[in-house]
Amino acid sequence: MKVFGAICLSILLLAVIASAIGVVWTRHESRVLFVELSRLQTQKDDLGVEYGRLELEQATYAEPARIDAEARGKLGMFTPKPQDIQLVRR
Repeated sequence: MKVFGAICLSILLLAVIASAIGVVWTRHESRVLFVELSRLQTQKDDLGVEYGRLELEQATYAEPARIDAEARGKLGMFTPKPQDIQLVRR
């Protein structure tokens, strides 16, 4: 009986040690994943700020007055005179 008790005690001790190692491993993985989550949330926030800045920049470039000024200045375009306009009908 003493041998059977010692075997059972050894098995229970190994089970407790394995359980403790599992708990430590799980907590470590949890912390690693939490750090990764925090990093990704920070990256998401940074990308959101950059997206807002790019939308504002796009709206500025697409403004009709700016497009008109660029067309006149860089391309030498101008508004045609009424007598130069021809209407094409289908």
